[in-house]
Amino acid sequence: MNRMPANPAILTWAQERLGVEGHDLAGRFPKLEAWQAGDAQPTLRQLEAFAAATYVPIGYFFLSEPPPEALPIPDFRTIQGRPVVRPSPNLLDMIYACQQRQDWYREFAQLTRQGNVAFVGTATLDTPPEQVAAEMRDKLGFDLDERRHCPTWADALRMFIQQADRAGVLVMVSGVVLSNNRRTLDPNEFRGFALADQRAPLVFINGSDTKSGQMFTLAHELAHLWLGTTALSNAGAEPMNGHRPEEVWCNKVAAELLVPLDALHEALQPNESTDEAMRRLSRRFKVSTLVVLRRLLDIGGLSRPAFEIAWAAELERLREIGQRGAGGGDFYLTTLSRVSRRFARALVESTLEGHTLYRDAFRMLGVSRTETFNNLAREAGVAM
Repeated sequence: MNRMPANPAILTWAQERLGVEGHDLAGRFPKLEAWQAGDAQPTLRQLEAFAAATYVPIGYFFLSEPPPEALPIPDFRTIQGRPVVRPSPNLLDMIYACQQRQDWYREFAQLTRQGNVAFVGTATLDTPPEQVAAEMRDKLGFDLDERRHCPTWADALRMFIQQADRAGVLVMVSGVVLSNNRRTLDPNEFRGFALADQRAPLVFINGSDTKSGQMFTLAHELAHLWLGTTALSNAGAEPMNGHRPEEVWCNKVAAELLVPLDALHEALQPNESTDEAMRRLSRRFKVSTLVVLRRLLDIGGLSRPAFEIAWAAELERLREIGQRGAGGGDFYLTTLSRVSRRFARALVESTLEGHTLYRDAFRMLGVSRTETFNNLAREAGVAM
């Protein structure tokens, strides 16, 4: 039986880069410890299985040292004010997939003579966040009363995504890598990213986050597009310390877009407790309770010490509740959400017209059968 001279250091690196998931590999590969110590070597089949399990090209295991894996886009994330060091393979693969989709759509937009998306890069850090938020509401048709009457956060988020789509933004929402439900994206690692481009601006939202959290992420990443900055973010609604100026600015824009201070003043009720106001205003504006707390601080409705206490208590309450899965949902609607309806519609049209190979369309959409592709086309509104 042929044994493969895999580099033990690369085997260890492949396990470590998986993070928590890497702890499960020892059970799947009983001889892994011996391989990593150099006391044994895997067979070709075993190494192929290990490569698939760790999402590493098999050729990497014969390198003399682990390859550098720098993020392909600017990283604006911090944890307790410090930069995040190592990206997970799930994050890397998701960024690469979105970049490939964006490259395809940019070429499609050029071939079909679509104009530039006018608002990308129109703001600077010197532009008042309130001004940009007002421009965003106008450009997106972001109506507070309409959002208020949405039955659920999911409905409000869906409407928000549709508004961005109509404005020319590719909005992709997924909690997994491509269509692999075993590769879950961790909202603690990142919440979203923006890929700024004049013809194909793209926003990706981590669908493993809560619906209200996704709402803030979408607003935050749209602000990045207004700045014209490509960036990876893990920012939430909290007041920010140790973050880059772009992140602080985008957070201010997002907060003002979702909960304008003048609308908040009008919605306040006298003698209402913080907890009551937080729950009521969260339902009214369809934002998380944390966003409401931040805005109450912004208008002076809470002192800084009172805010810190309320924030910590609410954060702990939300952690205890945890994220509640919404079930499987409709396959076609989920797929359209993952790749964006605008992108799917363009890709289907290009494929049916013979400009894109079915093979490439299947890969970018995450489908494998012609029947599935045809059903997805109809769901996207493309006449067959």
